[in-house]
Amino acid sequence: MKFKGIIFDLDGTLVNSLEDISDAMNTVLQGLNYPTHTYETYQYFIGSGLRNLVSKALPAANNNEEQIQICFDCMVNEYRKACTLKTKPYDGILELLNNPALGNIKMAVFSNKADELTKKIVSEIFPGHFDDAIGLSTEALKKPNPFEAVEISKKWNLKPEEILFVGDSDIDMQTAINANMFPVGVTWGYRTEEELKNSGAKLVVNRASELIEIL
Repeated sequence: MKFKGIIFDLDGTLVNSLEDISDAMNTVLQGLNYPTHTYETYQYFIGSGLRNLVSKALPAANNNEEQIQICFDCMVNEYRKACTLKTKPYDGILELLNNPALGNIKMAVFSNKADELTKKIVSEIFPGHFDDAIGLSTEALKKPNPFEAVEISKKWNLKPEEILFVGDSDIDMQTAINANMFPVGVTWGYRTEEELKNSGAKLVVNRASELIEIL
């Protein structure tokens, strides 16, 4: 199969955003005199959207829908101000995106991060590199729901099986499978190679340059 498109996850795949996300949430928790968390702990909170991360970060005694919504709104406000402060592309990503071999390959970003923030980060860190950048607009469309991925394939006029779906989490691998795309896991993000393989990754790569070899 000749692949003609790539859909990338954002956090843990293209960029290391762990510190910016963690700092924003910890600022909210500190303001409420709640316990904060380490970067290592936040590594396992990331992947299912910021609202889910807020729920995981809150103390069990204060984890009700009203408090989650209040803290979510505060967290997004904090994160919006500093979402590219410490966030950087992973090693080899810019070289990958600038490789001439990708010249005729369609590329998109599909994230469970809020759509506004996804577009902001992609436009600021990767200007001009992606045909589409889609974030979360409604909880019902959150990965592993494949709807947005399939819509991208339709827009590109490509079959889903002609598209690589590249991510660092079990959720990304499940999304790829649900969309009938080719799931590729990356080990530099927030999950292990074993987790990725157990979640359905057909290939797991350790360096961004390996994606060129797949293509």
